[in-house]
Amino acid sequence: MILASAERIRTYTDAGWWGQETLGDVFIAQARKLADQPAVVDAPNRSQHMDGARKLWTWEELAERVLRVIRAMQRLGLHKDDVMLMQSPNCVEMHAIYLACAIRGVIVSPVPVQYREHEIAMIVKRTGARHVVLSARAGKVSLVDLWGASGLTQIDLLDVVAEPTGLGPSAVLQALQQHLEQQAIDANEIFTICWTSGTEATPKGVPRSHNEWLIGGRSVAEAAGLKPGAQMLICFPFVNMAGLSSSLIAWLVSGGTLHHHHPFDLEVFLHQLRDHPMDYTVAAPAVLNMLIRSPEKLVGIDFKRLKQIGSGGSAVAPWLMRTYAETLGVEIINYFGSNEGAALTANAREIPDPEERARFFPRWGVPGFHWTMSNAARIQTRLVDLDTGLDIEHPGTIGELRFKGPTLLSEYFAAPEQTARAFDAQGFYCTGDLFEIAGDHGQFYRYAGRHKDIVIRGGMNISCEEVEQLLLAAPLVREVAVVGWPDEVMGERVCAVVVPQPGAQVVLEDLVKHLREEGQVAAFKWPERLIVLEALPRNSLGKVLKRELRAQLKMMEAIA
Repeated sequence: MILASAERIRTYTDAGWWGQETLGDVFIAQARKLADQPAVVDAPNRSQHMDGARKLWTWEELAERVLRVIRAMQRLGLHKDDVMLMQSPNCVEMHAIYLACAIRGVIVSPVPVQYREHEIAMIVKRTGARHVVLSARAGKVSLVDLWGASGLTQIDLLDVVAEPTGLGPSAVLQALQQHLEQQAIDANEIFTICWTSGTEATPKGVPRSHNEWLIGGRSVAEAAGLKPGAQMLICFPFVNMAGLSSSLIAWLVSGGTLHHHHPFDLEVFLHQLRDHPMDYTVAAPAVLNMLIRSPEKLVGIDFKRLKQIGSGGSAVAPWLMRTYAETLGVEIINYFGSNEGAALTANAREIPDPEERARFFPRWGVPGFHWTMSNAARIQTRLVDLDTGLDIEHPGTIGELRFKGPTLLSEYFAAPEQTARAFDAQGFYCTGDLFEIAGDHGQFYRYAGRHKDIVIRGGMNISCEEVEQLLLAAPLVREVAVVGWPDEVMGERVCAVVVPQPGAQVVLEDLVKHLREEGQVAAFKWPERLIVLEALPRNSLGKVLKRELRAQLKMMEAIA
């Protein structure tokens, strides 16, 4: 299945940004070269979150498991361009499934483990999938029971890699190569459909081709300076842009070892860093803050090797960047990005000064500026005044940042109306994120907030509209607005601002119970704070003024 237009493919292929190499090609080449070197490792606390013993697979062992999955797909009748859903905590088996899909041409659609019946029903309907591969449980939640009413054929994550092929390493690679050639996969064909929430009330499917993944993952490897054999500890869920670009693509092109981790556990994370010297890891700003204030927790970590740590999702304080650089010799890479492929990277090569790197991003895709990262010359960006629709070319005015180029999605999956709203008349993707031009020479972008109506909780985007629609069905709720409540650990938490029905008394526990039992909605979307008002602030057209609600929240925090 190819979604990119012929013109888009021709433009980016002629420029040398897209090619003919698929993810299957890259994997088979690496497995031939690396053979008995370690490829993927489970987290040490795997048994707390899912069934099956902790595993370490070499590249040739991983290749054998990939072939097992391909043979299982053949038995199940999964063919090229079929969509297969997957839900599991991070584990080595997910690598085998992703790579098997890349070689067989099955489109894999990973579902976050937090999703429940509400989100699952929408994804099943949108994709038309007939199969889902599952771990039996995610923590205490039975995924088998969760998917029981979906009507899909359930495939056990452990069973699908269990049956030996009976082939030696060279025969396995030969068989994988034959499968790849038989399917004749084009690098512009869709490999994954990941799910994101923005201003829409339903999750949006983001399809990405082999070429789109390779250009994004290679950018991560470039930003982090990953060398062949790099040891990587990645804490992102293995289901979205952040997780796949690091845990699959950057790992694949660097030919190193991927150490799994998730859900985040600070003590396990530190144990992994001490137990095996790492070349690269990622951590949220709140975690970096916590660790630098507790230096005893960092004892035993090899910072002579771990020189780069990625971060993002919320603001990184300038003092934090500077302290890591001065006391540990660690450069923090500041990332801005989205599942749709809009991305800016501030690393030490682009912005050497750590305090500037915390506040600014390089103004990629604008003529007149030179940057070291290769994607800087491949994308275009424009800053648009939302009141006038005109381009902003000088400091002092905040506008929406928009992107165009080979890293961006071509369209949302089976959602033409969502696609139409996402792109402007010039073909630029509208991020919904506000920036302004900064720097002595106008060479930087400074993040200034969001225009789109979402809450970002622990890196997960939550559509305010979706939660509002669900809460409006609660019997005691007359009006509701959902906003983000700032939080040092999670970045933001969900705050529900409610106007009750006349004479009713609304409490937070009732709202959560309604979302859990009636809405069957993922727990990370449940409100964690409630404010009750007599009326919501609105403008002359009746639109709720969420800026005023956020200001009230800030005032309440200050008083408290």
